[in-house]
Amino acid sequence: MSKLEWRPWLLLGVFSLLLFLITGATFSSLGVVLPAMVADQKWSWAQAGLGFTLLGACCGGSAWFPPMVIRRFGVRAALLLGTGVMAAGFLCLYLTHSIWLYLLGTALCGVAYQLMALIPGTHVLAAVFKRRAMAFGLYFTLGGLGGVAGPWMALALMGAAGGGWRPFWLFQIVAALVIGVLCSLLIPSREWLAASSVQIDAEVKTEAETAAQSKTPVAVYRTTRDWTLKQAMGTVQFYILVAAYFVHLLSGVTVSSLSVAHLTQKGVAPALAAGMLSLEGLMSTFGRLGGGAIGDRFDPKWLLVFAVGSLGIGSVALSIADNLPMMILYAAGTGIGFGLTALAVTVLLLNYFGRQNNLEIFSTVCLVGALSALGPLIGGSLRDLLGSFAPTFQLFGLVASVIFVAALFMRPPSFETQHPPTIRRRSDPLAATPVLVNDPA
Repeated sequence: MSKLEWRPWLLLGVFSLLLFLITGATFSSLGVVLPAMVADQKWSWAQAGLGFTLLGACCGGSAWFPPMVIRRFGVRAALLLGTGVMAAGFLCLYLTHSIWLYLLGTALCGVAYQLMALIPGTHVLAAVFKRRAMAFGLYFTLGGLGGVAGPWMALALMGAAGGGWRPFWLFQIVAALVIGVLCSLLIPSREWLAASSVQIDAEVKTEAETAAQSKTPVAVYRTTRDWTLKQAMGTVQFYILVAAYFVHLLSGVTVSSLSVAHLTQKGVAPALAAGMLSLEGLMSTFGRLGGGAIGDRFDPKWLLVFAVGSLGIGSVALSIADNLPMMILYAAGTGIGFGLTALAVTVLLLNYFGRQNNLEIFSTVCLVGALSALGPLIGGSLRDLLGSFAPTFQLFGLVASVIFVAALFMRPPSFETQHPPTIRRRSDPLAATPVLVNDPA
């Protein structure tokens, strides 16, 4: 097997391991550790929810930063920088003695998440795999197992420490440094990535052009053009995908942070509540694996419709869950919906707008994480005001239903409807000479 053949699979393993680590150590386990931190530090749930809000807000709000680092310094530099920032965030959480240090730690972890996870991961994998739904499905599946392992890892480490939460964060500092540096060293050179992207883009474009010239309908639409960010933002489809990504983050971060506290408030045993969160992560994994298996042969739009609908059902089920069947429905709905929405949106962005500018297009979509991060703060505030987390999950279920309807009627965008830029004649002294933007992959 040549290097060109095995290296994509090595890169898939590298980014999956990174996603496993940071998912398990941040979003999926913080909700398990948080009740102990709240009790120990005497915080309100509004204060605790603000930390989760900062984690999500800084994760989404910093989405503009990884593309800048990657375009200027390369993927390896982004991963090394993310490793250092993540370790610093875990250190703040380990040393927490006030609400401010806790908030700083969650903010740093949010910034590091973007530097190490989806933005560099999808950028590299799209450049080395032609069957991108398959590659992304495996990436989200293997990495998403961190959502399954995270709650149990937190419970195990806290149990071994006699209920203490600081040893958990100390363990994460060591794990982030060791795994982050190791994975960074396995990233190939920018020149290799550039050569691979040229080859893969040519193969994908040839297939798309052949399908476009055929009179028979195709199962999966793929554009033959590379849209710019400005052109993509001029389409309705872009905003539907942004809205879907928003609601999946809104639901995911809120369920991760507040579901354990919500269920225990309703009389569910803490171990069972944490188990439901782990089951949700497992269902998310199944959703991603199934979506990746069929996403290159079955229109990802319908995967998105199913995913957003599942999110809505799962959120409402969680709001009223006080028995095992309803808890399983919540875990299945929000889990499958969360995992499958992320996969469907990622693949649809590439299918609709091309790979060349996907780094900027996808990072712009990720910016909505800054708004969706308000979920835990809203949930914590409503809990303090109304005495229950249920209205929060019901509200988010309603939001998901609206986006479900929009996705149901979505069609592929038409490049011909975009207004081309006005080009001045060369005799005009103000006319700019057109240049090609280098894409170092």
